[in-house]
Amino acid sequence: MPTPAQNDTVGDVTGHPAPRHRLRLAFALFLLAPLVGEYLLGNQPISALPALPFLAPLYGGGALLVRETARRTGRGWPAIVLLGAAYALIEEGPIDQMLWNPHYGGVDMGAVYAGTHVGWLGTSVALLQSVLSMHTVWSICVPIALIESFDRDPARPWLGRPGLMVTAVVFMAGSVYLAVSQHGSEHFMASWAQFAGVAVAIVGLAVLAFVVGRHPRPRADIAAPRPRAVGCASFGLCSLYRGGQAFLVGGASPWIAVAAWFVLADVAVTLCVRWSRRRGWGAAHRLALAAGALLTYVWVGFTQGLSLGVPLVIGLIGSTLLGIGALLLLAAAARALHRHRAGEPSRPTVPV
Repeated sequence: MPTPAQNDTVGDVTGHPAPRHRLRLAFALFLLAPLVGEYLLGNQPISALPALPFLAPLYGGGALLVRETARRTGRGWPAIVLLGAAYALIEEGPIDQMLWNPHYGGVDMGAVYAGTHVGWLGTSVALLQSVLSMHTVWSICVPIALIESFDRDPARPWLGRPGLMVTAVVFMAGSVYLAVSQHGSEHFMASWAQFAGVAVAIVGLAVLAFVVGRHPRPRADIAAPRPRAVGCASFGLCSLYRGGQAFLVGGASPWIAVAAWFVLADVAVTLCVRWSRRRGWGAAHRLALAAGALLTYVWVGFTQGLSLGVPLVIGLIGSTLLGIGALLLLAAAARALHRHRAGEPSRPTVPV
């Protein structure tokens, strides 16, 4: 996994990172998003790393567009989360159509998710939950939080207008390429009603992103929990979600898993909102949240990577190397935050 090179001398007299440093951060996010979203998860074996340039325009381009849109408009993490959810629907909706394809990737998705299929939605509630969780949290939010830890001023955009336009073109080109490739290999096309329905949801999430958190509430006069406690809570909730999916496969009603997802999501959102409004909440806490989620993917990658049909040795080596890379990235991010606190003058509060 890429670790942005740190240079304490880089920056202008205000402490803002120099353009080259911001471009390195943007490129690191461009690569990290698919590495976390596909390879660390175990959806792609390490032997498929040559496919990274074909996945990065979609994953990395999407993460960059989400991050830059939120930061350029002065929005914070509520907007990033909602735009990440919109990205999730874009990827698994019009691009690869997994939400509707009953035989996606050679798997009988129609049978696997039949128990929670809702006719008027045109898809399964459980599948929709999985898509939103996987991409909103791990493909978008976790990579953004990790790479922003290397920036002294994470609320500052990294790309100018030309860079933003190039990113948008790359994202669109990658999306079209993958959509055409998927259609050619899957021989499936959703209905216009399904496309229209997901388009309404995507637009709704994008609009909501610029409404929620527009007027931040004042901080509560209660100390935020220690970052270590936040990281443990993040790891526990994410692991409970990922482990619970396997535990409930055994014969219990699939709607129990659906209900459990709503409970976990409500707990996670409530804790994040309440903690982020407390005194002392900052970059270390956001990194702790990302660390807990990232470490969840480390152990999930070992279990999921062994089901890819590759030799056991390749699966174990890939999960081990990617896990070590994740740990090294976390250590580097924590070290960068420590340097920022030690040598950086006080800055305005970053929108949470």
